[in-house]
Amino acid sequence: MTTKKRLAYLVLLDSLIVFLSIFVSYFILSPSTNIFTTTIVVSSAALLISHHFLAYRFKIYNRVWQYASIGELSAIFKVVTLSLLVTALFQLFILQDVFIRTLMITWMIHILLIGGSRFSWRLYRDTYIKRRNDQKPTLIIGAGAAGTMVARQLLQNHDAELCPVAFIDDDPLKQRLEVLGIPVLGTVDDIETVVKENSIENIIIAIPSLTKKELNEIFQECSKTNARTKILPMLEDLMVGKVSVNSFRDVEVEDLLGREPVELDTDKIGKKLTGKTILVTGAGGSIGSEVCRQVCKFNPETIILLGHGENSIYAIELELKKQYPDINVETEIADVQDREKMFSIMKKYTPHVVYHAAAHKHVPLMERNPEEAVKNNVIGTKNTAEAASEANVGAFVMISTDKAVNPTSVMGATKRMAEMVIQHMDIVSDTKFVAVRFGNVLGSRGSVIPLFKKQIQEGGPVTVTHPDMVRYFMTIPEASRLVLQAGALAKGGEIFVLDMGEPVKIVDLAKNLIKLSGYTKEEMPIVFTGMRPGEKMFEELLGADEVHPEQIYPKIYIGKTPLVDINVCHRLVENLDELSKGELRERLLDIANFRVKELVGS
Repeated sequence: MTTKKRLAYLVLLDSLIVFLSIFVSYFILSPSTNIFTTTIVVSSAALLISHHFLAYRFKIYNRVWQYASIGELSAIFKVVTLSLLVTALFQLFILQDVFIRTLMITWMIHILLIGGSRFSWRLYRDTYIKRRNDQKPTLIIGAGAAGTMVARQLLQNHDAELCPVAFIDDDPLKQRLEVLGIPVLGTVDDIETVVKENSIENIIIAIPSLTKKELNEIFQECSKTNARTKILPMLEDLMVGKVSVNSFRDVEVEDLLGREPVELDTDKIGKKLTGKTILVTGAGGSIGSEVCRQVCKFNPETIILLGHGENSIYAIELELKKQYPDINVETEIADVQDREKMFSIMKKYTPHVVYHAAAHKHVPLMERNPEEAVKNNVIGTKNTAEAASEANVGAFVMISTDKAVNPTSVMGATKRMAEMVIQHMDIVSDTKFVAVRFGNVLGSRGSVIPLFKKQIQEGGPVTVTHPDMVRYFMTIPEASRLVLQAGALAKGGEIFVLDMGEPVKIVDLAKNLIKLSGYTKEEMPIVFTGMRPGEKMFEELLGADEVHPEQIYPKIYIGKTPLVDINVCHRLVENLDELSKGELRERLLDIANFRVKELVGS
């Protein structure tokens, strides 16, 4: 039906209802009255004109009535009531009398017929149009405002793939009640039972305000079933209108492992970055590229993307130029091991802040190539730091790792030595040098999650080194925000550490990812392969002698580590070519774990 035909139909229907209401009310009060009296004609004309005018004013001809609800009922009430008041005024001024009883009966008949005509399709649709056979029975967790909106939209959309059949909610007052005709069948503890008894195929977690911990707890209950679990978008995305309430998405492993985000001191960071020149090494990497994105939010004048891989640098350059056209984006293809080039670049741009993300981070590969770890992580850091000092850079922030604490690997040992270089540079330079330690970063290159996803795509099995191995995790954006906050808080010489929360078992991570991918543990087995060279069963963020219990910023701690004579590091670098891989590894671990005579205290 076209819009014009639909409008004509509704206008005609309302006209008939108006006349019928008037005539029926007069007939009820006086069955013998002539229906064509002046009183009835004037009243009918006044009610008809006022009704159509007000119906247009309140847009009741423009509503989709199969989805009618309280808003539509309120509009009908206003139109009918106001039109009767207008009719009463006509009677008063033209007929010199107001027929109150007649108008009251007319009002009741009028509102009953108008409302009935509009809600009849909604009633028919809700009563007789049942779930199609191809719709999947769905459980909604959360019978609050968001859950109710989800259920309403699914019920109203007959083409929807999902059909809500039950709610779960921890509110005891809602138990065994119905919301939109859908029963609340229990609490989170009852999810497994409700899914089995109602043949649920999909679960929607409809509580946008959940914390990461609460979401994880709910998901663990959902994972006991074979139903596929989806989640609503973030609350802030719903509020600003980025997505609608029915924009469900699959639960991602980042939702379960990521912690509540650290709030930034944007004013302090803005003073360091806005209108300034910023240089990022390793800018094409997972962390480096995200640091660039976060930096650009503070509108620097120039950002220099420095990296060894041309493709990754080109990709982040295109992204930033498109998203931030007013920021001057410069690129430098360079290796931090090239001392002369690093000094040249620092002199050319004289940046205000340097974020040093370039490093070799793969533990097993660095075990087999310790000399390359030294060249990139130690010598490269030394070159970049000394170049920054020579160029009078204001602050230098190096990205470190939890593997630098009591290191058992070459990678961890070289990152600890890089921290030593940074701490020494802070003593001898006017530049503020600091380091930031992270746990494992979700989704970064070389992290375990991309490996697990690839293994699942290839049909398995998923390989885990040891059933008891645990790690700290954080998201790439969170790690990058911490870098910016550390730069803003830097006084010089600090090692900043984020409160990483509770460590996560790698095997539990694998199980969650298998479940999120739609497989059972039987379909996608987990195989334990044994610990790799250099790996630790668990990681530490601060050594026992480094802990400063007070937070200097919400969720951010600061540690002071023992210092060693920097000449120890220099002699290792000078003798690098003379040491075998085994000797080099042993020497690295001795220095990083302070097993050297030159230890000078803290």
